[in-house]
Amino acid sequence: MKKALNILILWALATAAWAQQTPALEQVKADPRKAYGTDYPYPETTCQLTKAPKGYKPFYISHYGRHGSRYYWNAMLYRDLDSLLTKAHANRQLTAEGEAFRTKFMAAKDLMSASVSELSDLGWEQHQRIARTMYNNFPEVFKRGGDVFAISSLTGRCVLSMASFCGELTQCNPKIEIRQQSSRTTLDGVKPDDRQNPHYKKYPKSRPRFEDNRQQFKYSDGLRQKVIQRVFTSTEGLPGNVGAIGSNLINLYTSLPSIGQEGMMGNIISDGEIAARWENENLGSYTWVFEPRYDMIPVVRDIIAKADAVISGNSRRLADLRFGHDTVLGPLTVLMGLNGADRDPADPYEVKNCYQNWQTGKASNMQLIFYRGKQPQDILVKCLLNGCEATLPLPADNYPYYKWTDFKQFYTERCNSVAPEK
Repeated sequence: MKKALNILILWALATAAWAQQTPALEQVKADPRKAYGTDYPYPETTCQLTKAPKGYKPFYISHYGRHGSRYYWNAMLYRDLDSLLTKAHANRQLTAEGEAFRTKFMAAKDLMSASVSELSDLGWEQHQRIARTMYNNFPEVFKRGGDVFAISSLTGRCVLSMASFCGELTQCNPKIEIRQQSSRTTLDGVKPDDRQNPHYKKYPKSRPRFEDNRQQFKYSDGLRQKVIQRVFTSTEGLPGNVGAIGSNLINLYTSLPSIGQEGMMGNIISDGEIAARWENENLGSYTWVFEPRYDMIPVVRDIIAKADAVISGNSRRLADLRFGHDTVLGPLTVLMGLNGADRDPADPYEVKNCYQNWQTGKASNMQLIFYRGKQPQDILVKCLLNGCEATLPLPADNYPYYKWTDFKQFYTERCNSVAPEK
């Protein structure tokens, strides 16, 4: 009884320590690009990691990573802006700043249009950096070399992200042997909701509780209209409605740093203006990742099965790497409750304290680091979200380290608690 009480107290202290971290709005103020949400390019900063308990050594890593920075995902954005700016220029409906923007856009449009949804140079470099950081943080896992298995979704930018990561890992140590695979047979572990998945199962969806109280969130945003006024003297006769034009300009702006074009729009929009609307945008993001969380149950089961194989000695892998999408990592974050993302608050003002959409930005990733004690079955696991230690909804008498037995039991029960739809 005393031991259980101590565990609960320590768990409460760990949760309190997390809650005392920098509030989300202050983080956005310090780094306004975090307000780009899922467009946020992977940060170059690193986190200080807690030393492992005495006698424990890392021996295995289980990873899920989103593809790196890419060109905009939908060709319509570039096409619509091309048509819009071309007609506005012909009609002399552009401001001086609008003309300057049009000139830069037209110079880059062919490359952008030809590269829709493809990995950018920055995206490639992000995964190189993440791989090298993983190697340097946990050299005990990799120093002797050995087998690594990497899987990717069927999408090209994910395959190339995998290639970048794996290539850098073998640069760190040529003794590492990596098998890379992108196939329908491995989709359960990387993109289970892909309709090409031969094992596809449809799971029930549910809305977060705050949606019932969303009207309590007071918000007004005139950014789209402001942006339009900075670009156009008039929108009369131009293609597209005013709302769509404003949204397209904002979407282009937040996508530009991922492709090395962040100066294209001049002073038409500022990071500060994007930051001012972040909390409202984050509400929509939370609903977007919350509703399909159960679709990621196969990923959690894949994590447990592969880790079990290594722990039992049936597999000799050093790491299992997965490369996919924000549409998987975001819901996976909620399903696993990383940093309290599964809290499901009823108050819309509380959502920002359990989920921040920049955590699902470009090249975002989760790493589970496994440690073995003096006894073979004495296993601890630590979770990193974007390189920083994350909390799990588990008891911990030595945060950020959790017992593997607790991890396996909790997530197995959580997965078994929801049946796929028939």
